[in-house]
Amino acid sequence: METPAIIFLVVSCAISFGLGRLFVHFRDKKRKKAAEERAAQILRNRPAEPESLNKAKRKRQLQQQAVKNGKR
Repeated sequence: METPAIIFLVVSCAISFGLGRLFVHFRDKKRKKAAEERAAQILRNRPAEPESLNKAKRKRQLQQQAVKNGKR
């Protein structure tokens, strides 16, 4: 092979590799964001905790529930 052909081959391989890594990076970023959204949705949809026997904790739970209901 001639020198310009080798240089062209190396440059084209480097560009191809770089573009491939760029696509993989953005695909993984998109998948990670979707997984975080699913996890947040699961946390929002989980059932409420049973009322606590501890008076202070029960009061705190009621306050949290009031704030949560006030936002909706």
